Amino acid sequence: MLAGGSIHVYGALRGRAIAGAGGNPRARICCRKFAPELLGIDGLFRTADATDPTLRNKAVQVWLESDALRMAALD
Repeated sequence: MLAGGSIHVYGALRGRAIAGAGGNPRARICCRKFAPELLGIDGLFRTADATDPTLRNKAVQVWLESDALRMAALD
């Protein structure tokens, strides 16, 4: 999945999700079930191996903050 803005997945996020591809650092990725292979926002990327395993299969949002990808569970 590739988007110039934010990505919202109302189900499982699997595979690759790249938001802010056109240079949008305010883009976000939100999903109900977190199981990605690769994430990216505005040129910064993270593989599944480098994500917090406690977030797997939870509702999660991903955003860019201070040139780093941040992730948090949505309760």
